[in-house]
Amino acid sequence: MINSHTSEYYHKFHGACLVEYLSEKDKQDARVNRILLFFLLFALLVFFAFSRPIFAQQPQQENTKIVQSLSKQTEFETRIKQKYYGATINFPTKGIAHIKKIKYINSKPVKINIVEINTSVNPYLKVKPQTASKQKLNSKATVRRIAQRGNGIVAINAGFFKPQTGVPLGALMIDNKILSGPIYNRVGIAIFENEGKTSFKLDNINFDIKAINKGGEIKIDNINQPRMLSTYKLLYTKAWGEFSPVAPKNCYNMLIENEKITKISANPIELSENKIVIQAPKETIQAIGKYKDVKIEINVQESLKGAKHIIGAGPYLVKDGEIFVDYKTEKFQAIQGKNPRSAIGFNEDNLIIVTVDGREKKSVGMTLFELAKLMKDLDCKEAMNFDGGSSSALYVNKKIVNSAINKEGIAVSNALVISENDPFEMKLSSLN
Repeated sequence: MINSHTSEYYHKFHGACLVEYLSEKDKQDARVNRILLFFLLFALLVFFAFSRPIFAQQPQQENTKIVQSLSKQTEFETRIKQKYYGATINFPTKGIAHIKKIKYINSKPVKINIVEINTSVNPYLKVKPQTASKQKLNSKATVRRIAQRGNGIVAINAGFFKPQTGVPLGALMIDNKILSGPIYNRVGIAIFENEGKTSFKLDNINFDIKAINKGGEIKIDNINQPRMLSTYKLLYTKAWGEFSPVAPKNCYNMLIENEKITKISANPIELSENKIVIQAPKETIQAIGKYKDVKIEINVQESLKGAKHIIGAGPYLVKDGEIFVDYKTEKFQAIQGKNPRSAIGFNEDNLIIVTVDGREKKSVGMTLFELAKLMKDLDCKEAMNFDGGSSSALYVNKKIVNSAINKEGIAVSNALVISENDPFEMKLSSLN
């Protein structure tokens, strides 16, 4: 039975105990909290001690790179504006400048488009030749289409080609793969990529092609080129097309499959990745055919060893800093006179590509010597002519910027394309 006295006793005794218990519990909780806080602070100190180099140094390095990149771009833009004072200039992306100007020669106007590219300012820029088709050489497309397929910011028509088929008339090597050989020992531009740096070199192109077996070595005159002499020994690969050409009189096609002779015929022979054809005079085919095993060797000349890409065209315009137009040696007599022009050159800093409008009242075009003088005036230490005339077309930032025929230029065999890799995608690919 609980009465008022019992209640008073309970509150006096048990209430006091409860207060004492709660007071002791608060002290214990406080001690536990202090211990937990100590461990938490210790863990945080350890974490920051080990993570500080990552979080402190990396942003500093990245910030330094960004500042350096901005500084280089500012310097690049300043130099371009000083060099082309009064001209119309825009910068499609870092390291690329597009200049439009009018030059007067003998009181006649000439419209000129110039693009200067500096891969040191923007290491994500890639300079690479592209063909009209990935599958075969005998194909044509406009410079715009070739540029768009290669995600190009800038593109210019490049080497000469056979108008009927689009087959390049000159040397072409892309990604270390030789697609076609030189003619008349004409000049070409070689593109090197070493440790993230791009460099260029001009030289007269001469590939060394041999068929080798137990009987010895036989020199092959060219690869994937139309026949120029009946005595020529030619090599045809899958890049030429689906079939080799018909063998001319007193010549045969020899099929080599996986380094073994499997067929000899005057008719076209199907080509594939592991099938190549030697087309040569009868006596040459008989000499090679004595043995079933044949090895083909294709080598770039010593002066261009290590090049990743090569485009042949010509003639030379500037050599060792001086005007040098060897149109007779390279057999370019047919392209004299004032015409639309395309050209490429370089100095220690920049790659320089140029188109000159012609065959119109507002722009009369240039001769090869006038073009050579222009390239020298633009400070090119080396320069060469690209295919010109109706082929001449320059693509910048999604449009053709020169006065090309039909506003687009004719369909061509190949173009030099300047694209920009996505740095974020490159970092991701490097992690894979």
